[in-house]
Amino acid sequence: MRIFILLCLTLSGTAGAHEFFSTKVTWTREISRIIAKRCLECHSEGRKAFSLATYADARPWAKAIKEEVLNRRMPPWGAAKGFGDFVPDHALSQEEISLIADWVEGGAPEGDRLLLPPMRPTALPQTASIAKRKVPLPAAALPAQLRIRGIIPGPGVAPGTQLAAQRPDGTVEPLIWIVEPRAATGRTFALREPITLPKASRIVKQGSGAFSILVD
Repeated sequence: MRIFILLCLTLSGTAGAHEFFSTKVTWTREISRIIAKRCLECHSEGRKAFSLATYADARPWAKAIKEEVLNRRMPPWGAAKGFGDFVPDHALSQEEISLIADWVEGGAPEGDRLLLPPMRPTALPQTASIAKRKVPLPAAALPAQLRIRGIIPGPGVAPGTQLAAQRPDGTVEPLIWIVEPRAATGRTFALREPITLPKASRIVKQGSGAFSILVD
């Protein structure tokens, strides 16, 4: 009987030592690469925020990471992905958000350490200098052709505010959609490619707040 009890205790302890994971997404294969690309610029040793450079660093923050990325508070970018084309673009893609959520909900497994990439900040593509004229957002139809290089959200911008350009021929060019004003306000959103609007075009705002644009 004593041997049976000891065996049960041993098996129980062994089972408890192994966590149950319900996802194939792992830190070493997928999540570390997202963190290196999107987060290590701030979240590594010697930077302005706590480190996420290792599994041991990141694992205690797993649930918080999930909540922050689902609410698009991290990385601090402020604009919706795919509505306007900016560079560098720090926003997570929907696939990246889904991978992080699956990883956390599945128990946040580490995975095979042989698959771990070098954990250093990944340089994002940069745009050429856009030090052009900064002007307030036009409130009426454009009196002449305008070439837009960037957008700067200002005070009072509310979540969900959108800007779009309407050309005289009826075509519409999405410019920016604000999802997190605290992250977006004052940031220069440089367009990957400048947008040329012909005379009589309008920049339409849905929502509230001030905006400036950078033009040639």
